[in-house]
Amino acid sequence: MHNNNYCVIMAGGIGARFWPMSRTSRPKQFIDILGTGKTLIQQTFERFLPVCPKENIYIVTNEMYKQTILDQLDGIREDQVLCEPMRRNTAPAIAYAAYKIREINPEAKLVVAPSDHIILKEDRFTEIIEGALKAAGENNWLLTLGIKPSRPDTGYGYIQFEDGQPLNDDNRIRKVKTFTEKPNLELAKTFLESGDFLWNSGIFIWSLKSIIEAFEEHLPDVSSLFEEGKEAYNTSNEEDFINKTYPVCKNISIDYGVMEKAQNVYVMAADFGWSDLGTWGSLYDIRSKDENQNAVIGKQVMTFNTENCIVNMPKDKLVVLQGLDGFIVVEQDDVLLVCKKQDEQNIRDIVNAVKLEKGEKFV
Repeated sequence: MHNNNYCVIMAGGIGARFWPMSRTSRPKQFIDILGTGKTLIQQTFERFLPVCPKENIYIVTNEMYKQTILDQLDGIREDQVLCEPMRRNTAPAIAYAAYKIREINPEAKLVVAPSDHIILKEDRFTEIIEGALKAAGENNWLLTLGIKPSRPDTGYGYIQFEDGQPLNDDNRIRKVKTFTEKPNLELAKTFLESGDFLWNSGIFIWSLKSIIEAFEEHLPDVSSLFEEGKEAYNTSNEEDFINKTYPVCKNISIDYGVMEKAQNVYVMAADFGWSDLGTWGSLYDIRSKDENQNAVIGKQVMTFNTENCIVNMPKDKLVVLQGLDGFIVVEQDDVLLVCKKQDEQNIRDIVNAVKLEKGEKFV
């Protein structure tokens, strides 16, 4: 394990597409969605322990979740939890972590990863991350991990790599040609058939020097803001500085702000049993099914002439479903959602409508 290896876990989202299980007060990363006895962020944290020392793992989150993180992650210090006073997307969050870590170790290499992904092949994941860190340390690359697509999914972003030799374990890094955000079905089918597109995993690897140079070149307004905190990071003045900085910082993703502009962006093709667990459909894919292809959570659920559904119910609630095909049926606290699986990308819009018509209580 190398002391120059650092991990930044992004844990500020609310997981709106996983509503109503994921709520503003308790987003999906803090829930044991898979029934393993560990929340998603706990699994993510432990996944990186073979890669970097515990004290080199930082979590960027909304300030309202600070105590939840301290409660869930054993041995994390308060200064390892970077609290955003408001949501400003991924570029400011990554800039905050990068400039703070630079004051501790300017030779650092960083892995930036979401807090709520599923990795089924943990050993393989460790091997790939270690290889990516080595490559990023030896080259001035902004590296991202790409997943070979298994279906024309419209819920993922896609990365097109430049033509070359076939991808394999010894030759799996390619220069990035284009990024595409969540295409329509026809375009996704074209991507799948072409063979030179990968799903964007949202996991990034780079040297600290490379990412700060990229901020300075492509997001100079963001870079200059966080550069001003040089004397405040890792001191009692850090919180005040961040609270003053975030309201005037641009709201922009790292993909739009840096990765789509930079010329030194590369993708490493990876296979480690990945799911971003972004929707009920992605949970359905990895859940065990009954003989009618229903994924059921809840001890008192009865189904009749019902198939291809994902059902998540309180364990002791009797629920009877008849005649459904391809539905999401979820109850959490004071909310019941019944929605076609094929329309799950609309759940975010549903949440916004609920918020407008019924208020914050239900979201």
